[in-house]
Amino acid sequence: MYWCKIARTKKEFDEIARLNYETFVEEIPQHQADGSGMRTDPFHEQNTYLIVLSGMEVVGMIALRSERPFSLDLKIGKVEGFLQDVGKICEIRLLAVRKAHRNGRVFFLLARALSDFCLEQGFESAIISGTTRQLKLYGQLGFQPFAEPVGAGEALFIPMVTTRRQYSDSVAARLQAKRRLFVPGPVALTEQLAAPFQEPPISHRSAAFHEVRLDVDCLLVEMAESTPYLLAGSGTLANEAMLTQIKRLDSKGLILVNGEFGRRLVKQAERLGLDYTVDNAPWGQAFDFKKTTEQLETEDYGWVLMVHGETSTGQINDFRALADLCTQQGIRLCLDCISSFGALPFSLRDVWLATAASGKAVGTMSGIAIVFAHHEITPDSKLPSYLDLGLYGEGVPFTFSSSVLESLKRALSAYPERYKLLDGRFRKLREDTKDWPALAAGYPTSRTFEAEEETGFLTQDAHLSGFELHSTSGYLKARDLFQISCIQPEFEKDWQQFLEFHEIYQRYHTTEKARHM
Repeated sequence: MYWCKIARTKKEFDEIARLNYETFVEEIPQHQADGSGMRTDPFHEQNTYLIVLSGMEVVGMIALRSERPFSLDLKIGKVEGFLQDVGKICEIRLLAVRKAHRNGRVFFLLARALSDFCLEQGFESAIISGTTRQLKLYGQLGFQPFAEPVGAGEALFIPMVTTRRQYSDSVAARLQAKRRLFVPGPVALTEQLAAPFQEPPISHRSAAFHEVRLDVDCLLVEMAESTPYLLAGSGTLANEAMLTQIKRLDSKGLILVNGEFGRRLVKQAERLGLDYTVDNAPWGQAFDFKKTTEQLETEDYGWVLMVHGETSTGQINDFRALADLCTQQGIRLCLDCISSFGALPFSLRDVWLATAASGKAVGTMSGIAIVFAHHEITPDSKLPSYLDLGLYGEGVPFTFSSSVLESLKRALSAYPERYKLLDGRFRKLREDTKDWPALAAGYPTSRTFEAEEETGFLTQDAHLSGFELHSTSGYLKARDLFQISCIQPEFEKDWQQFLEFHEIYQRYHTTEKARHM
């Protein structure tokens, strides 16, 4: 199996030096042979090396650097004198693949890794000294000549440049393998769910739209046992529409927080000027509802707000006992179910307000915000019209995408069978990661893990190898966490590939660690 990473260890740098010698001394006579079998690049300390391994063996490399002067600056003068509007620029050097592995796969893996790394670092252009032997190869990366050749004989090189756009239009970009996604959103659409976006849109005022909307409402009521209000927007919009209704109660509330999305609810409540108290529990731990009961009895609370599925930690917050308590005391329970709705079956019969969205576990395009309610909601002229759920109860007050609605209808039609699909995936995920340092048990969308010290670069190297784990959100970075989600449509096949990668990755780092003991 080929996989990619950033070189970080002495052993890897020694392998790079050997490949450098094999390629640029013995094969391409760019440098004089000295019998050492190793050549350290003059810019080694400034280089970032991306390497491809076949199992445990380094078989390909490419280097990049951004410190000036570039090697091309020294040969032809400042490269900006030959180029226009290149933005932030880096120099690509030392592209080399061992002869036994020049089968295209290593090259395209290096190309994708290089593109991803440059994008993350904000580079808009890249230059290279292209050997005349590999002009076709460079052309496949989108490189084009921009100055006269330099050097002589077999060591003749052509200054070449590629940009983000040139690369995106290149053969390498078109032929690179698809990414294997383990992120909690957005969800890659199946052919069935993508089909509505190829059809002509219909007016949200039309009878045809109204018919689809009725079907969607019926499916949602069947799943949640609560009346849905649909808004054109994201889950954040759903939460703010819910919070504006809570504000109309003109009473004090309690917000329970044990993760990032509970914290975000607090920030939204603060912006809207709600009167509330916050009960914080440790990240990834269940709430102590006995303590919550005692707190609710000490003051006159009118509402309680909680995240049902706390995606940031993988914690499912069971609201049943809390719903019973709130019913007994006449307190209105409100839930953020944006990540949990569609992940596992539950009824919202005893919940005053709850939110969901068309993306996430449901499996289609984001763009529909959903608020569930049991009581009649009347229009309120004091509220911003777009957040006034009362207006939505009277019909479809604003422009609404028929394509997203039809795709949502198709996604909802997959239930209840989809519950079994997600549960089976999650059981597989949980079993295969039972020895990993997880924050919580998780629920059928994802698990959250602590980065292990010996493989702390797992998410970055997985990304360079084509496996997309979720680690880029600020709250994950701040706590050295990453997530693996199982809601993407090709999870089963992609997960097996990732397990093979992870096994090799663990073995590789275990061997490296043993070498230094």
